[in-house]
Amino acid sequence: MISGILHVLKAGCRWCDCPADCGPSTTVYNRFNRWSHRGFWLKLLDALVGAGAVTRSTAVDNTYVKAQRAAFGAKGARSTQAIGRSRDGWTTKVQPLTDVIGRPYALMLTADNVSDVKAAPVLLERAGRMRYLLADKDYDADRLRRALRDAGAVPVIPGRSNRKPTNRYDKDRYRARHLIENAFCRLKDFRRIAARNDKLATDFLSGQASRSPPRWHSGSERV
Repeated sequence: MISGILHVLKAGCRWCDCPADCGPSTTVYNRFNRWSHRGFWLKLLDALVGAGAVTRSTAVDNTYVKAQRAAFGAKGARSTQAIGRSRDGWTTKVQPLTDVIGRPYALMLTADNVSDVKAAPVLLERAGRMRYLLADKDYDADRLRRALRDAGAVPVIPGRSNRKPTNRYDKDRYRARHLIENAFCRLKDFRRIAARNDKLATDFLSGQASRSPPRWHSGSERV
């Protein structure tokens, strides 16, 4: 079943085109849908955090995924499915937390018109204890900085150009923020993640979570 799910995510094909070796395509889809609604994939990531598999430094950022025609038509309001309008059309914003070597361990979806600063506190509640938070200028807000310091974390966030006085941050540590960009590239190698076709936000989020658990990769990096 899991091999069939990963095949659909990687190839971006329809569920009915799942290889016969993985079992009936209807069964594969029903398993994925049932596990998604039960939060199985997200609980798997939470278990990794609870087991200490994630390092204490982390990074946060977001990426946009274009919603295809098939993503519309779900029952209920559009806002509940994390789709919003941007300059590029209808998109979903994916907001992950990654550890110090670029492994996503917490994920959240928002509509495009939800600001990063407003979404960050909700996502950070799932982060557990951390030592540092690396983020770009979009997360430069005094309220977020205070919340991080109160939680015992050091914000490594450059200030906006109009900030006065100028904000100081650890520039050497900030160089590691590119690892979260690398994580986006690995996630978007899966065609069903690079372009959203799922009507339900829970299904689309589960597709990313099922791709995120750490695995051995070529070289010395563990992702």
